[in-house]
Amino acid sequence: MRKLIRPTGFVDSPFGHDGKVARLACGLTWFASVELLTVEDGRRTSTELLAVEGLESRFDDDLGAQWQALTATRPPMQLGERTVRLDQPQVMGIVNVTPDSFSDGGQFGDAVSAADAGARMSSAGAAIIDVGGESTRPGASLVWEGDEAERVVPVIRQLAGGGCAVSVDTRKAAVIEAALGAGARMVNDVSALTFDQRSAEAVAASGVPVVLMHHQGDPQTMQDNPRYGDVLIEVYEWLEGRIAAAEEAGISRDKILIDPGFGFGKSVAHNLELMNGLALLHSLGCPIVLGASRKRTIGALSNEAPSGQRLAGSLAFALKAVEQGAQIVRVHDVPETVQALKVWRGLRDQALTPRA
Repeated sequence: MRKLIRPTGFVDSPFGHDGKVARLACGLTWFASVELLTVEDGRRTSTELLAVEGLESRFDDDLGAQWQALTATRPPMQLGERTVRLDQPQVMGIVNVTPDSFSDGGQFGDAVSAADAGARMSSAGAAIIDVGGESTRPGASLVWEGDEAERVVPVIRQLAGGGCAVSVDTRKAAVIEAALGAGARMVNDVSALTFDQRSAEAVAASGVPVVLMHHQGDPQTMQDNPRYGDVLIEVYEWLEGRIAAAEEAGISRDKILIDPGFGFGKSVAHNLELMNGLALLHSLGCPIVLGASRKRTIGALSNEAPSGQRLAGSLAFALKAVEQGAQIVRVHDVPETVQALKVWRGLRDQALTPRA
Protein backbone atom coordinates (compact mmCIF):
# COMPACT_ATOMS: atom_id res chain seq x y z
CA MET A 1 0.00 0.00 0.00
CA ARG A 2 1.13 3.53 -0.75
CA LYS A 3 -0.23 7.08 -0.68
CA LEU A 4 -0.15 9.51 -3.58
CA ILE A 5 -0.91 13.24 -3.66
CA ARG A 6 -3.07 14.81 -6.37
CA PRO A 7 -3.33 18.62 -6.19
CA THR A 8 -6.83 20.02 -6.55
CA GLY A 9 -8.78 23.01 -5.25
CA PHE A 10 -7.00 25.41 -7.62
CA VAL A 11 -7.18 29.10 -6.73
CA ASP A 12 -6.56 32.24 -8.78
CA SER A 13 -4.15 33.93 -6.40
CA PRO A 14 -2.13 33.19 -3.26
CA PHE A 15 -2.72 36.66 -1.82
CA GLY A 16 -4.37 36.59 1.58
CA HIS A 17 -3.97 32.82 1.84
CA ASP A 18 -0.58 32.49 3.56
CA GLY A 19 -0.03 28.90 4.63
CA LYS A 20 -3.30 27.81 3.02
CA VAL A 21 -2.16 27.38 -0.59
CA ALA A 22 0.86 25.93 -2.36
CA ARG A 23 2.44 26.71 -5.71
CA LEU A 24 2.39 23.86 -8.22
CA ALA A 25 5.84 23.13 -9.68
CA CYS A 26 6.77 26.81 -9.19
CA GLY A 27 4.50 27.71 -12.10
CA LEU A 28 1.49 30.00 -12.35
CA THR A 29 -0.95 27.70 -10.55
CA TRP A 30 -1.77 27.52 -6.82
CA PHE A 31 -3.84 24.89 -5.06
CA ALA A 32 -5.63 24.89 -1.71
CA SER A 33 -6.35 21.19 -1.28
CA VAL A 34 -5.18 17.76 -2.31
CA GLU A 35 -6.72 14.39 -2.86
CA LEU A 36 -4.75 11.86 -0.82
CA LEU A 37 -5.04 8.59 -2.70
CA THR A 38 -4.54 5.20 -1.09
CA VAL A 39 -3.20 2.78 -3.70
CA GLU A 40 -2.97 -1.00 -3.50
CA ASP A 41 -1.99 -3.31 -6.36
CA GLY A 42 -2.09 -0.48 -8.89
CA ARG A 43 -5.60 0.73 -7.97
CA ARG A 44 -7.08 3.47 -5.82
CA THR A 45 -8.80 1.91 -2.83
CA SER A 46 -9.77 5.14 -1.05
CA THR A 47 -9.43 8.91 -1.34
CA GLU A 48 -9.38 11.69 1.23
CA LEU A 49 -9.77 15.39 0.47
CA LEU A 50 -7.43 17.48 2.64
CA ALA A 51 -6.63 21.16 2.96
CA VAL A 52 -3.08 22.29 2.24
CA GLU A 53 -2.98 24.10 5.56
CA GLY A 54 -1.35 21.78 8.07
CA LEU A 55 -0.93 19.03 5.51
CA GLU A 56 2.83 18.56 5.92
CA SER A 57 2.39 17.46 9.53
CA ARG A 58 0.84 14.23 8.19
CA PHE A 59 3.70 13.35 5.88
CA ASP A 60 5.99 10.36 6.15
CA ASP A 61 9.23 10.32 4.15
CA ASP A 62 7.53 9.18 0.92
CA LEU A 63 4.80 11.81 1.07
CA GLY A 64 7.38 14.43 2.00
CA ALA A 65 9.39 13.56 -1.10
CA GLN A 66 6.26 13.75 -3.24
CA TRP A 67 5.39 17.15 -1.79
CA GLN A 68 8.87 18.44 -2.48
CA ALA A 69 8.60 17.20 -6.08
CA LEU A 70 5.15 18.78 -6.48
CA THR A 71 6.31 22.21 -5.39
CA ALA A 72 9.92 22.30 -6.64
CA THR A 73 11.16 24.56 -9.41
CA ARG A 74 11.34 23.09 -12.90
CA PRO A 75 14.57 24.62 -14.21
CA PRO A 76 14.67 26.05 -17.72
CA MET A 77 15.86 23.85 -20.57
CA GLN A 78 18.80 24.95 -22.67
CA LEU A 79 18.19 23.80 -26.25
CA GLY A 80 21.21 24.99 -28.16
CA GLU A 81 21.16 28.78 -28.04
CA ARG A 82 17.51 28.85 -26.96
CA THR A 83 16.40 28.87 -23.34
CA VAL A 84 12.93 27.42 -22.73
CA ARG A 85 11.48 28.47 -19.38
CA LEU A 86 9.26 25.99 -17.59
CA ASP A 87 7.75 28.32 -15.00
CA GLN A 88 5.03 29.12 -17.56
CA PRO A 89 3.32 26.99 -20.23
CA GLN A 90 5.07 26.59 -23.56
CA VAL A 91 3.95 25.41 -26.99
CA MET A 92 5.66 22.65 -28.96
CA GLY A 93 4.76 22.74 -32.66
CA ILE A 94 4.35 19.48 -34.60
CA VAL A 95 5.99 18.95 -37.98
CA ASN A 96 5.43 15.43 -39.32
CA VAL A 97 7.55 14.65 -42.36
CA THR A 98 5.49 11.55 -43.10
CA PRO A 99 3.02 10.39 -45.74
CA ASP A 100 0.63 8.79 -43.25
CA SER A 101 0.36 10.70 -39.96
CA PHE A 102 -3.26 10.88 -38.79
CA SER A 103 -3.67 14.65 -39.18
CA ASP A 104 -0.93 16.16 -41.32
CA GLY A 105 0.52 13.14 -43.16
CA GLY A 106 1.66 14.07 -46.66
CA GLN A 107 1.17 17.77 -46.00
CA PHE A 108 4.81 18.57 -46.65
CA GLY A 109 6.09 17.37 -50.00
CA ASP A 110 9.74 18.14 -49.32
CA ALA A 111 12.15 19.19 -46.59
CA VAL A 112 12.00 22.85 -47.57
CA SER A 113 8.22 23.11 -47.16
CA ALA A 114 8.36 21.19 -43.86
CA ALA A 115 11.11 23.46 -42.51
CA ASP A 116 9.21 26.54 -43.67
CA ALA A 117 6.16 25.32 -41.76
CA GLY A 118 8.28 24.82 -38.64
CA ALA A 119 9.78 28.29 -39.01
CA ARG A 120 6.28 29.79 -39.22
CA MET A 121 5.33 27.93 -36.05
CA SER A 122 8.37 29.32 -34.30
CA SER A 123 7.54 32.85 -35.47
CA ALA A 124 3.99 32.36 -34.19
CA GLY A 125 5.27 31.59 -30.72
CA ALA A 126 6.17 27.90 -30.52
CA ALA A 127 9.11 27.48 -28.15
CA ILE A 128 10.07 24.09 -29.64
CA ILE A 129 9.52 22.47 -33.03
CA ASP A 130 9.07 18.69 -32.85
CA VAL A 131 10.07 16.97 -36.11
CA GLY A 132 9.02 13.38 -36.77
CA GLY A 133 9.64 11.01 -39.65
CA GLU A 134 7.57 8.00 -38.60
CA SER A 135 3.83 7.96 -38.02
CA THR A 136 2.79 6.40 -34.72
CA ARG A 137 -0.95 6.71 -35.33
CA PRO A 138 -3.02 3.59 -34.60
CA GLY A 139 -2.26 0.93 -37.19
CA ALA A 140 0.86 2.62 -38.55
CA SER A 141 3.65 0.48 -39.94
CA LEU A 142 7.26 0.55 -38.80
CA VAL A 143 9.60 2.77 -40.84
CA TRP A 144 13.20 1.71 -41.48
CA GLU A 145 15.58 3.93 -39.54
CA GLY A 146 17.47 4.98 -42.68
CA ASP A 147 14.30 6.26 -44.33
CA GLU A 148 13.23 7.99 -41.15
CA ALA A 149 16.56 9.76 -40.77
CA GLU A 150 16.49 10.79 -44.41
CA ARG A 151 13.13 12.44 -43.83
CA VAL A 152 13.98 14.41 -40.69
CA VAL A 153 17.65 15.37 -40.98
CA PRO A 154 17.35 18.07 -43.70
CA VAL A 155 14.33 19.60 -41.97
CA ILE A 156 16.10 19.70 -38.60
CA ARG A 157 19.26 21.12 -40.15
CA GLN A 158 17.35 23.98 -41.78
CA LEU A 159 15.30 24.77 -38.67
CA ALA A 160 18.25 24.60 -36.29
CA GLY A 161 20.33 26.69 -38.67
CA GLY A 162 17.60 29.31 -38.56
CA GLY A 163 17.73 29.49 -34.77
CA CYS A 164 14.77 27.26 -33.85
CA ALA A 165 14.86 24.97 -30.85
CA VAL A 166 14.26 21.54 -32.39
CA SER A 167 13.15 18.22 -30.91
CA VAL A 168 13.21 14.94 -32.80
CA ASP A 169 10.22 12.63 -32.43
CA THR A 170 11.65 9.12 -32.78
CA ARG A 171 12.01 5.70 -31.13
CA LYS A 172 15.33 4.76 -32.75
CA ALA A 173 18.90 5.38 -31.61
CA ALA A 174 20.28 5.81 -35.13
CA VAL A 175 17.72 8.50 -35.85
CA ILE A 176 18.44 10.19 -32.53
CA GLU A 177 22.15 10.33 -33.37
CA ALA A 178 21.53 11.63 -36.90
CA ALA A 179 19.05 14.24 -35.66
CA LEU A 180 21.37 15.48 -32.92
CA GLY A 181 24.13 15.74 -35.48
CA ALA A 182 21.84 17.92 -37.60
CA GLY A 183 21.09 20.28 -34.72
CA ALA A 184 18.20 18.79 -32.72
CA ARG A 185 18.62 19.45 -29.02
CA MET A 186 15.82 17.36 -27.53
CA VAL A 187 14.40 13.85 -27.99
CA ASN A 188 10.70 12.97 -27.84
CA ASP A 189 10.35 9.19 -27.61
CA VAL A 190 6.84 7.74 -27.71
CA SER A 191 8.25 4.44 -26.45
CA ALA A 192 9.96 6.03 -23.42
CA LEU A 193 13.29 4.50 -24.52
CA THR A 194 11.90 0.95 -24.62
CA PHE A 195 11.82 0.36 -28.39
CA ASP A 196 15.56 0.47 -29.08
CA GLN A 197 17.96 -0.64 -26.37
CA ARG A 198 20.59 1.84 -27.62
CA SER A 199 18.32 4.89 -27.36
CA ALA A 200 18.93 5.51 -23.66
CA GLU A 201 22.67 5.31 -24.27
CA ALA A 202 22.42 7.82 -27.14
CA VAL A 203 20.41 10.27 -25.04
CA ALA A 204 22.69 9.90 -22.01
CA ALA A 205 25.79 10.47 -24.11
CA SER A 206 24.35 13.63 -25.66
CA GLY A 207 23.07 15.20 -22.43
CA VAL A 208 19.94 16.53 -24.14
CA PRO A 209 16.46 16.53 -22.55
CA VAL A 210 14.18 13.59 -23.34
CA VAL A 211 10.42 13.13 -23.18
CA LEU A 212 9.34 9.73 -21.85
CA MET A 213 5.83 8.92 -23.04
CA HIS A 214 3.50 6.25 -21.69
CA HIS A 215 2.09 3.77 -24.18
CA GLN A 216 0.35 0.43 -24.09
CA GLY A 217 1.25 -1.88 -26.97
CA ASP A 218 2.71 -0.67 -30.27
CA PRO A 219 1.12 1.51 -32.98
CA GLN A 220 -0.08 -1.52 -34.93
CA THR A 221 -2.14 -2.89 -32.02
CA MET A 222 -2.38 -0.24 -29.29
CA GLN A 223 -6.03 0.64 -29.93
CA ASP A 224 -7.23 -2.97 -30.03
CA ASN A 225 -9.31 -2.86 -26.86
CA PRO A 226 -6.80 -1.28 -24.42
CA ARG A 227 -7.44 -2.25 -20.80
CA TYR A 228 -6.47 -0.83 -17.40
CA GLY A 229 -7.52 -1.53 -13.86
CA ASP A 230 -6.95 2.14 -12.94
CA VAL A 231 -5.48 4.09 -15.83
CA LEU A 232 -4.27 7.10 -13.82
CA ILE A 233 -2.39 5.00 -11.29
CA GLU A 234 -1.00 2.57 -13.86
CA VAL A 235 0.31 5.42 -16.02
CA TYR A 236 1.83 7.09 -12.93
CA GLU A 237 3.63 3.95 -11.79
CA TRP A 238 4.78 3.04 -15.30
CA LEU A 239 6.30 6.50 -15.79
CA GLU A 240 7.86 6.26 -12.34
CA GLY A 241 9.58 3.08 -13.50
CA ARG A 242 10.75 4.61 -16.78
CA ILE A 243 12.21 7.63 -14.97
CA ALA A 244 14.18 5.27 -12.74
CA ALA A 245 15.38 3.28 -15.78
CA ALA A 246 16.47 6.46 -17.55
CA GLU A 247 18.43 7.59 -14.50
CA GLU A 248 20.03 4.15 -14.27
CA ALA A 249 21.12 4.57 -17.91
CA GLY A 250 22.92 7.80 -17.00
CA ILE A 251 20.30 10.39 -17.92
CA SER A 252 20.13 13.19 -15.38
CA ARG A 253 16.69 13.58 -13.78
CA ASP A 254 16.68 17.29 -14.62
CA LYS A 255 16.80 16.27 -18.31
CA ILE A 256 13.66 14.08 -18.12
CA LEU A 257 10.15 15.17 -19.10
CA ILE A 258 7.07 12.94 -18.99
CA ASP A 259 4.00 12.54 -21.21
CA PRO A 260 0.93 10.49 -20.19
CA GLY A 261 0.50 9.34 -23.80
CA PHE A 262 -2.95 10.63 -24.63
CA GLY A 263 -4.38 8.25 -27.24
CA PHE A 264 -1.54 5.74 -27.14
CA GLY A 265 -3.24 2.52 -26.10
CA LYS A 266 -6.16 4.26 -24.41
CA SER A 267 -9.89 4.51 -24.94
CA VAL A 268 -11.86 7.76 -24.88
CA ALA A 269 -12.71 7.13 -21.23
CA HIS A 270 -9.05 6.44 -20.38
CA ASN A 271 -7.96 9.69 -22.04
CA LEU A 272 -10.55 11.73 -20.20
CA GLU A 273 -9.69 10.18 -16.85
CA LEU A 274 -6.01 10.93 -17.42
CA MET A 275 -6.76 14.53 -18.32
CA ASN A 276 -8.90 15.02 -15.22
CA GLY A 277 -6.16 13.57 -12.98
CA LEU A 278 -3.15 15.07 -14.78
CA ALA A 279 -1.90 17.09 -11.77
CA LEU A 280 -1.04 13.84 -9.97
CA LEU A 281 1.93 13.38 -12.31
CA HIS A 282 3.69 16.45 -10.92
CA SER A 283 4.69 14.44 -7.85
CA LEU A 284 7.06 12.52 -10.13
CA GLY A 285 9.13 15.71 -10.18
CA CYS A 286 9.48 16.08 -13.96
CA PRO A 287 7.97 18.62 -16.37
CA ILE A 288 4.79 17.41 -18.07
CA VAL A 289 4.27 17.38 -21.84
CA LEU A 290 0.70 16.89 -23.08
CA GLY A 291 -0.16 16.00 -26.68
CA ALA A 292 -3.92 15.88 -27.25
CA SER A 293 -4.01 18.00 -30.40
CA ARG A 294 -6.58 16.78 -32.98
CA LYS A 295 -6.72 13.36 -31.31
CA ARG A 296 -9.48 10.84 -31.92
CA THR A 297 -11.12 11.52 -28.55
CA ILE A 298 -12.10 15.00 -29.75
CA GLY A 299 -13.86 13.50 -32.76
CA ALA A 300 -15.60 10.94 -30.58
CA LEU A 301 -17.01 13.75 -28.42
CA SER A 302 -18.07 15.94 -31.37
CA ASN A 303 -20.11 13.91 -33.86
CA GLU A 304 -17.03 12.26 -35.38
CA ALA A 305 -15.50 15.53 -36.53
CA PRO A 306 -12.52 14.79 -38.83
CA SER A 307 -9.00 15.66 -37.71
CA GLY A 308 -8.98 18.99 -39.54
CA GLN A 309 -12.07 20.13 -37.64
CA ARG A 310 -10.86 19.53 -34.09
CA LEU A 311 -9.28 22.88 -33.27
CA ALA A 312 -11.77 23.89 -30.59
CA GLY A 313 -11.45 20.54 -28.82
CA SER A 314 -7.67 20.75 -29.04
CA LEU A 315 -7.72 24.16 -27.38
CA ALA A 316 -10.05 22.87 -24.65
CA PHE A 317 -7.61 20.10 -23.80
CA ALA A 318 -4.60 22.45 -23.93
CA LEU A 319 -6.22 24.85 -21.48
CA LYS A 320 -7.30 22.00 -19.20
CA ALA A 321 -3.69 20.81 -19.16
CA VAL A 322 -2.09 24.17 -18.34
CA GLU A 323 -4.72 24.81 -15.64
CA GLN A 324 -3.24 21.72 -13.97
CA GLY A 325 0.32 22.95 -14.40
CA ALA A 326 1.42 21.16 -17.59
CA GLN A 327 4.57 22.88 -18.79
CA ILE A 328 4.42 22.01 -22.52
CA VAL A 329 1.49 21.42 -24.87
CA ARG A 330 2.33 19.71 -28.16
CA VAL A 331 0.04 20.99 -30.92
CA HIS A 332 -0.60 21.23 -34.65
CA ASP A 333 -2.34 24.61 -34.51
CA VAL A 334 0.32 26.89 -33.09
CA PRO A 335 -1.04 30.44 -33.65
CA GLU A 336 -4.42 29.56 -32.20
CA THR A 337 -2.92 27.77 -29.18
CA VAL A 338 -0.47 30.59 -28.52
CA GLN A 339 -3.36 33.07 -28.56
CA ALA A 340 -5.41 30.92 -26.16
CA LEU A 341 -2.46 30.69 -23.78
CA LYS A 342 -1.88 34.45 -24.00
CA VAL A 343 -5.44 35.02 -22.86
CA TRP A 344 -4.96 32.43 -20.10
CA ARG A 345 -1.71 34.13 -19.12
CA GLY A 346 -3.48 37.50 -19.05
CA LEU A 347 -6.02 36.11 -16.61
CA ARG A 348 -3.24 34.69 -14.43
CA ASP A 349 -1.24 37.94 -14.52
CA GLN A 350 -4.29 39.94 -13.47
CA ALA A 351 -5.02 37.53 -10.63
CA LEU A 352 -1.40 37.77 -9.49
CA THR A 353 -1.31 41.57 -9.56
CA PRO A 354 -1.66 42.89 -6.00
CA ARG A 355 -4.60 45.22 -5.54
CA ALA A 356 -3.66 48.82 -4.79
